[in-house]
Amino acid sequence: MARRLPSTPPNLPGFSYLRPLGSGGFADVFLYEQNMPRRQVAVKVLLSEIVNDHVRQLFQAEANLMAQLSSHPSILTVFQASVSADGRPYLVMEYCSSTLSQRYRFEPLSVPDTLRIGVKIASAVETAHRSGVLHRDLKPSNILVTAYGHPVLSDFGIAATLGEAERSDAIGLSIPWSAPEVLLGEISGSVASEVWSLGATLYSLLAGMSPFEVAGTENGSAQMMARIHKARVPPLDRADVPARLGAILNRSMSRRPELRQPSVLELIRELQSVEAELGLAQTPLEVEQDGWAVAAPADQEDRTRITGINSVDAYAGRRRRKASPTGLGARSATSALLSTGQLTTGPQGDTVTTRPKKRRRTLTVWGLVSAAVIIVGLATTAATVLVTQAGTDIPLVSDVDGALRSGTIVFSWADPGVRDGDTFVVTLRSGQSSIQRGTEFRVDPQGQSRVCVTVTVNRDGKLGAPSGEKCVDTGLPGASGGAG
Repeated sequence: MARRLPSTPPNLPGFSYLRPLGSGGFADVFLYEQNMPRRQVAVKVLLSEIVNDHVRQLFQAEANLMAQLSSHPSILTVFQASVSADGRPYLVMEYCSSTLSQRYRFEPLSVPDTLRIGVKIASAVETAHRSGVLHRDLKPSNILVTAYGHPVLSDFGIAATLGEAERSDAIGLSIPWSAPEVLLGEISGSVASEVWSLGATLYSLLAGMSPFEVAGTENGSAQMMARIHKARVPPLDRADVPARLGAILNRSMSRRPELRQPSVLELIRELQSVEAELGLAQTPLEVEQDGWAVAAPADQEDRTRITGINSVDAYAGRRRRKASPTGLGARSATSALLSTGQLTTGPQGDTVTTRPKKRRRTLTVWGLVSAAVIIVGLATTAATVLVTQAGTDIPLVSDVDGALRSGTIVFSWADPGVRDGDTFVVTLRSGQSSIQRGTEFRVDPQGQSRVCVTVTVNRDGKLGAPSGEKCVDTGLPGASGGAG
């Protein structure tokens, strides 16, 4: 497939256009020079044909979140976000002249460099997970290198936002680094699938090719997906790669999500242990600490963040099988999707758009996926986010269910008959709240013996009556009674 030409660069006040940097399915990236302070910057501009009011609203929410995430030393810095005069949202970002994809295919990275990059980028991903954000497109080309040689993670899931903005079930992904359950449409993203993608990325840096490429054979989308479905990771053909590092990467790419490292943090610890075994200086962990993004308030009851993982959709072992078209196997099913237009390859055969079977939609912001959540604080001293006037015509959520699953509390409820545009407000007993579209909420108990929530429907800024409070005991010291 031929690459499209870049769109016309917008006129941006305070910036001078220099040249195009790259084009994707949903945005173009241009090099500009900022006039004051004078510096070169990369500007990512959404394509005009996909922009509407809904996209602009999502863009604003995600730009705010990305500005907070970009303070991480291994996440690309975002300087500014706005909308151009012709109506296209854009992000002004740190300019990095190279990506790892320009390097590893010509000369695979050394083991020490791969371990260092792995710990730094995984630290960025772990921090994003703790903020309720999935990247969903982890691969070498999304790891940029600053002028000082520091790896930074870029591109937090534009395709996911646009799929929802277009009111479709489209999912943007890159085949060689996507987990089997994502390619099969069983799940759109999870912590487990991010572990897979990180493992596949590190493997690529060491091997000089993605894990399921086979030199001298056809490596198209259909062939690649069939190999990933089998998840038989070829051994790394390098004498200097420790056997334990190979085993760690193999585990991260296990066919069954529950057999992978349960979190990115555990993958980081395993990579650091290999550094120690090799006598290398240990790459420090760079993970969000309490009070990192938001200054700790004087009143400890006035908390402004929830450290739950409700938007991460951690894979809990329940696999949702999607039947292959006409009962065909994985290879034939992929061919059928390609022939019917349900699966389209990207310019280099790595990025595709799939349209799986319709299922419950969730509000998706750039990188906020699978029950995506805009996290807000509703403490008494915080600014008012919602009008708390109850509406008599707003449906009432009833029968909230809750259970402790693999260390995570999962609350769920039936759709009470919400309209398009309605949201659910999930409020913890502590007063922390989350606004979301999905009917499932996940939260890390963080040592609490009991976690209690209520769920309320928000319609046009007005809250209905709250549900009855649902509590789940964690079994930690001080817990009693069970779920109530």
